[in-house]
Amino acid sequence: MRVHHVNCGTFCPPAARLAIGQPHLVCHCLILETDRDGLVLVDTGIGALDVANPDRLGRATRALLGPSLDPAEAAIERVRALGFDRDDVRHIVVTHLDLDHAGGLPDFPRAHVHAHAAEVYAATRGPTAAERYRYVPAHWAHQPRWETYPDAGDTWFGFDAVRRLRGVDADIALVPLIGHTRGHTGVAVREDGGWLLHAGDAYFHRGALADPPHVPTGLRVFEAMNAIDAAMRAYNVARLGELARVRAAEVDVFCSHDPVELERYAEPE
Repeated sequence: MRVHHVNCGTFCPPAARLAIGQPHLVCHCLILETDRDGLVLVDTGIGALDVANPDRLGRATRALLGPSLDPAEAAIERVRALGFDRDDVRHIVVTHLDLDHAGGLPDFPRAHVHAHAAEVYAATRGPTAAERYRYVPAHWAHQPRWETYPDAGDTWFGFDAVRRLRGVDADIALVPLIGHTRGHTGVAVREDGGWLLHAGDAYFHRGALADPPHVPTGLRVFEAMNAIDAAMRAYNVARLGELARVRAAEVDVFCSHDPVELERYAEPE
C-alpha cells in the first residue's frame, strides 16, 4: 500500500497565532493506493462544491475558521494530481461527518462510505440542536453507499470495538474514539513498518499527546466547545497519548488539523 498525506482544506482563524499558537490549521487526509481495492480516502476535507459555493459552510463557520477555499486543496484535485480520477476512489473512511471532514463526499458519488453507525445516525437522522451546526445535509444528498459499523468488535492495542473495513482487503480499521462527536472514530492503517492511526478530531494539537500535555488556550476552548461528551474525549486523548509514547515504534498517531504533524509526512517534490 502506498500512503499519501494531503491537506484538503486550510483554515486561517482570526488572530490565529495568539489563539492557537500557529498561523493556520489543515485538514489532514489520506489517499491510500491499495493493491486490490483501488483508492481509499481517509476523510475528504472541504469539497469542491463547498469551494464553489461557500454558503454551504455557513456564515458562522466562515467567520470563525476563515477557510482559504483553495480549489487545488479539494480531495478530488489531490486525487487527480496523483494521476487518478474520481471513479478510482472506491472507498472513503470518515473519522466523523463534520463539514470539514465530509465535504468531499459528493465528489466521489460511487464510493462506499465507511463510518460509525452512531455518527451516520446523528448526522442524517437525529442531530440535536447542539449538533445541527456541524453537519451539512448537502454532503450526503447524493445518497452515499453507507457502510456502517456498531460499537462492537475486536481489540487493537488496548482499544475496543475495533472493526476492519467491510469489503476491503487492505488492513484498515475503525477505532472508536467517541467524544468529539457521538460516532467519532480513528482510522488505523497498516503500512510497511507498522501502523498509522489517524485520530481525526480526538485532539487538535500535538502537545495533547505529550507528558505533561500542553495545548494552546484557544484550541483547548475550541475542543471543549465542540465536544459532545467532554469526559469521553479527555479519556480517549489520554489513551492516545499513552499509545503514542509506549508504542511509538509500532503506531504513529496524528490528528486532522495540526500542520506540524502533516509536515512530517511531506513527500519530496
